[in-house]
Amino acid sequence: MTHIPEGRRIGVIGGARADIASLETAGRVGRLIAGAGAVLVCGGLGGVMEAAARGAKAAGGLTVGILPGSSPSDANPFIDIPIATGLGFTRNSLVAMNADALIAIDGEYGTLSEIAYGIILGKKVIGLGTWDIRGVLPAKSAEEAVSLALRSASPSEGAKDGKNSR
Repeated sequence: MTHIPEGRRIGVIGGARADIASLETAGRVGRLIAGAGAVLVCGGLGGVMEAAARGAKAAGGLTVGILPGSSPSDANPFIDIPIATGLGFTRNSLVAMNADALIAIDGEYGTLSEIAYGIILGKKVIGLGTWDIRGVLPAKSAEEAVSLALRSASPSEGAKDGKNSR
C-alpha cells in the first residue's frame, strides 16, 4: 500500500464549466502538484477538476476524485482513484476534508461551498480567479498557488472538531 505523507494532499476545486484561461491554469496547477510529489484531490468530474487531473497525470502524478454520484465510472479519464459517494453536492465536504490545503480556481456556488468547508475545517484555501472572500488567500499564478498550498498544508490537528482558528 502506498503511504501518502501528511501535508501532501492538495485539493483543486473549481467550476465544472470554466473558461479556457481557468482550464489552462488548472492544468498548470495539476502539473506543479504532481511535480512536487503531492497527490491531487478533486471532485473527479469535468471543467477545472478534469484539467487539473489531466495536468497531474501528464506529470506522472496520482489523482483522487471524490464523486457526487454512485458510479466510479462517472470520473473523468484522468482520475486514478475514483470514490463514488452518492451524496450529490454534499460530497464537497469530503473533498475539503481529504485535502491538506485547497486551491480554488474560478467556480460558482459548488466551489463556494468547498471553500467554506475548507475554512471551517481549518484548511488553507488559496484562490486563483475565484471568490474574493475572507479566508481565501489570493495568488497571482499557478506557481504561487501551489507553493503556498505546499507550504501551508499540514495535518488538520485542531480542526477535527469542525472549528477553525479564526
